[in-house]
Amino acid sequence: MASRFNLGSYGSALKAGLFYFLIVFAAGFTFGTIRVLWVVPRVGTRVAELMEMPLMLVAIVCAAYWVIRRSALPSLLWVRLAMGLTALGLLLFADFGVVLQLQGLSIDDYFRSRDPVSSTVYYVMLLVFAVMPCFIARSEINRQQASSS
Repeated sequence: MASRFNLGSYGSALKAGLFYFLIVFAAGFTFGTIRVLWVVPRVGTRVAELMEMPLMLVAIVCAAYWVIRRSALPSLLWVRLAMGLTALGLLLFADFGVVLQLQGLSIDDYFRSRDPVSSTVYYVMLLVFAVMPCFIARSEINRQQASSS
């Protein structure tokens, strides 16, 4: 009996997760630079971070869709979830392992310095980032079913 969980799909999911992370991280780095340099001095940290979130949502949706289409990732839920969780793990490593080190902050300092409103939205966005490939999978399946009817 053949296994449904072949290594080829898992390897594709890891590679797709890497590219998904890189695209979203690049967008976040770009938006974050603009936010810190030009928006925060004008409207404050909380408002600037909240203004950035819709832009990041668009980046997440576009990146997930583009990577899935480009990599021809199977529509299996576990494959899409593996892609999202791989990307999330890389993003958390980049945020906590690299960015905080460059800023000279500990994780404890980071959590204490966060605004409670914008940080809650940020955590929800992390969840959205992780599961977005699964939603792309569902929309593709629905579209395929509609076109075959």
